Order: sequence, then C-alpha cells, then structure tokens
Amino acid sequence: MTRTRDQVIGDLTSAGGPFQIVEQTVHGVPMRVYAVPPRTLRDVLAATAQFGDNPFLVYSDERWTFAEHLRIVAGVARHFRDAFGVAKGDRVAIAMRNYPEWAMAFWACQALGAVTVPLNAWWTGSELAYALRDSGAKVVVADGERAERIRPELPGLALAAVVVVRAPGTPVPGTLRWEDVLAAGGQDTQLPEADIDTDDDATILYTSGTTGAPKGAIGTHRNHCTNFLNTVLGGAVGLVLASESGDVPAAPPPLCALQTFPFFHIAGLTGLYTYTGVGGKLVLMYRWDTTEAVRLIETEHVTALAMVPTLVRRLLEAPGLASRELSSLAGIASGGAPVPPDLITRIESDFNRKVSPVNGYGLTETTSAVIANVGEAYFEHPDSVGRPVPGTDVRVVDPGGPDARTGDIGELWVRGPNVVRGYWNRPAETSEAFTDGWFHTGDLGYIDADGYVYVVDRLKDVVIRGGENVYCAEVENVLFQHPAVFDAAVIGLPDPEFGEEVAAVIQPRPGTGADADDIRAFAGVRLAAFKVPTRIVLRDEPLPRNAVGKVLKRELRGKLADAGGHPEPAEGA
Repeated sequence: MTRTRDQVIGDLTSAGGPFQIVEQTVHGVPMRVYAVPPRTLRDVLAATAQFGDNPFLVYSDERWTFAEHLRIVAGVARHFRDAFGVAKGDRVAIAMRNYPEWAMAFWACQALGAVTVPLNAWWTGSELAYALRDSGAKVVVADGERAERIRPELPGLALAAVVVVRAPGTPVPGTLRWEDVLAAGGQDTQLPEADIDTDDDATILYTSGTTGAPKGAIGTHRNHCTNFLNTVLGGAVGLVLASESGDVPAAPPPLCALQTFPFFHIAGLTGLYTYTGVGGKLVLMYRWDTTEAVRLIETEHVTALAMVPTLVRRLLEAPGLASRELSSLAGIASGGAPVPPDLITRIESDFNRKVSPVNGYGLTETTSAVIANVGEAYFEHPDSVGRPVPGTDVRVVDPGGPDARTGDIGELWVRGPNVVRGYWNRPAETSEAFTDGWFHTGDLGYIDADGYVYVVDRLKDVVIRGGENVYCAEVENVLFQHPAVFDAAVIGLPDPEFGEEVAAVIQPRPGTGADADDIRAFAGVRLAAFKVPTRIVLRDEPLPRNAVGKVLKRELRGKLADAGGHPEPAEGA
C-alpha cells in the first residue's frame, strides 16, 4: 500500500530517521529542529570533497568540478584571512551577476565563519554604498559593472579590500583582480580552521525595498541548514512516493539545475547551497534568454528549474518547445511573486504530468520557502501555496490580534527554525516585525480545513473600495485567464466617491487586439461587481519588476495617479 506524503514525512523525521526532528529552544523560543547534520554551511562545503571530479558549475563554455571549486574556495578563504584580516563575524559583501565567482566568494566566506552580504546587482552606486556602510562590510567582491558603480563612493567606505571579477581592461584604482587573489591563495584544498556554531550569523540579506529603505535580515547557519534540509527532505519524499508507485526511471539523470534566480535573492541562494550540498550541477546564464534556456535544458540535461512566474510563462510559450528533447526535466518550481493558477494547468497539460510543479511560499525573513505545494497536491489545489514544511508553524491573525477562524482572512505569521533572528542594527523594526519568535509576514491569507494555506494579497496592497476589501491577487488571477492578457497587475487608486478604485495595468499578447472593455466584461462574469477594474490600462512594454520578478506597484501607482484617475482605458502607463 502506497503511503501518503504526510506518512512518508512522518517516518523520515521520526526518532532515528534520516531527517529526525526534535524539540529545542532557540533564542528563547521553543521549536522543532533537525537533529541531523549539517550544522553549518561550512559543513555543507566540506562534505563536497566526496563529489571529486563530478561537474559542479557551468557558465558558457567554462566548467568547474567540485574538486576544482573546493581548491579555489580554500585558497580564496586563506587569502581573505591572511591579506585582508577577515575573521569570524566580519562582513564580506558580494555585488555581481550570477557569475561562477559569486559561488566561490560565498563559500570562501562560509569557510571562515564570515558573514556574507549579498548585494542586489540592480542597485545603483549609491544604493550599493548604503548597504556597504549599513552592514559594515570589510571586503567587497564585485564584478566590473558593480565596481564601476561604486567607484565614486570608495573614498567614503571603510573597506579593507575591493576584489574585482571579470573586469576587462585597466582595473579600477585601489582594487585587486580576482585572478591575483586566486594566484596568492595557492593550491592547497585544506580549508582554514574556523570555530562556527549553528546559531552564528551566516548572511545579511537585504529586503527588496519595494516599500521603503532595504533592511538587512540576519540569517544564521541554522536558518540556512534548516532550509537546505527542508529542500533535501522534499526530494527524498518525492523519491519514496515515486518508488512505492513504481514510477522511478531505471537510470534517472544526475541532478542538474538551471539557475535563474539571482544569488543575492534567498531563492537563488537556496539553489546555490542546495545543489552544492547534494552534488548537483548548476548551470548559470549571463541573463535570461528563452531560446538559450531551452537549449541548455536539452544539452545539459537539466532536471529542475526554479523561476519567477513571468519566466515560467515565457518558457512554456517558447516556439518549438514541444519538439525539443526535454525528458530530463522533472520539476518546475515557481515563486518570488504570486503564481497564477493557469500556469499550473499549462505545466500539467504541456508535460502530461511528467513534470512536477512546485510552489514555495517564503520571504527573506523566513530563509526561503516555509510553505510548499508539490506535485499532485498542486494540481489539485493550484490556487494554494501549500502546507507548512516540517518544523514550521503558521497562524492567521486578525488585525486586532486574536487568531482568525479557519477559512477567515488575516495576516500570516510564521515561526520556526527558518525564521531569521531580526534585522541588522534595526532594533525598532525587529521588535515591530517579530513577536515571541513569530514573524509578521505582511501577507494576507487564510488556512482551509485541510491545512492548505492561501495568500490573497499583501497587507498594504489591499484595495478598499466603498468599505469592501478587494484582494489584488484574486483579480489578477482572473485577468490571466483572458486569452489576450500576457501580464497583469492590479492596484488601487484614489477615488473621491469610493475611497479607492480598482485599476489594472495589462501587457497584452501581441496580435490579439486586446480591448479594455472586453477584458472588463470577461472579469465581470467571474468577479463581484466591486472587484472588477474600473480602469484598465493597456501597455505594450513589460510591467516594471524588481530583480526577482515582483511588480513594482508603487511605480505603477505613481504613474497612473499622475495621469489622472479617469476610468477610460488609456494607452501607456
């Protein structure tokens, strides 16, 4: 008899199981934690010695094995320690594209017990300088583009070193070349000695800043190792269920992921250390290109993808996709922004259920996904983000404070070993966002009778029209069902009569002859009248998004407000 997913998880996490979970108090908060290794990210790195000459990093025509990577990391770590004085607890910032050197610099920091500070590669020079000052970074490793951006800021930054990666031509004055660091590091594969505890700080990841100045969320080794084990456990559960149903291929391809999330985002960082830890291959791209992505999936035998919904849609609509040899692909995970249910339907139909969809709900402050919807459950509940992962508690809180009833909407609060210990040098913001270990996500949602969690909107994005709450995600999901809609975002605009009006900004599919009145009528038969957008703006250019795919609604709201609040459809936002 085939066990259920819950039964398999229970067996694997029980006493003596390979993923045993025990009760423990962390930072004064009782929680359920993994009793098994790894305890630190350094442990994850050290264990990669077993993978030897297996391929690890692929970028264009460049390749590194696990053995080569470990040798480079050990040398860089020694040089950081000996030449720059980097020690446990010191902050080292990384500012670059998803180059292979990003991974190497990150692991060198973790080998020393230093705190890695990933910086948003989209930031301007002043934004980068803000984070360098705020974190108190001792060293920054930057690619040529980012080094040029911070060049005017360098005199005001207290940095021991600026190491520049992939910078053709003359180096920025006062900086060191990555190649010189590699040469000075030597060939010894032995990692420098370091005494690191599981509750020591490992990273400072800055929030996206879509609603204000970025704050640095402090991630510990326990946070990241819990996230790593959650991911590995999910894979193990899938293998057990497939084995018991007789659905395992005789010779499954080696694990390989096409990395699309930037490493500076928690989803990208999760992909980096997960595939490092399990001995998988990571394929990197300079920037997203749908045609090139399809080629890489085919030629590198990619088994897993993790992407924002916009890129999932572009992949599914790639010309000639059905004729390509993509049999290695086993899973497509999406997150970073709300996932329209129609995408899951497309994955189900286009791949005949041979590719498992995954939706992970999480934030920077929860160290990636703490709620997950996987496989058959996702096909059956495509509008849900799933159920909490082991060790994670989720509650729904009314604005007044008490917990909401089953099925009622409130703010989602999360507690568990994934939740960060607070914000860097921000005691007031930490106190406001964390209560007795519970993190206030700022997302509105509900939990149904079967324990499935549904996210309906950001707390600050709810449109209140005439006293009625309109959840933007619900309206967006309906708009995505219209055949002429390629991308959509719903926002609230000031309205003298109702307080706010519901507005939609839509990027139509080319050649569909999209019509605002037709789209409004389509929504009108699927939504209550007060939820139907009174203003629909059609624009040919893509919606503005941040580096991980979230629509910059504040920017849209400002543009539409400046254009006036008239309900007539207009071109260009």
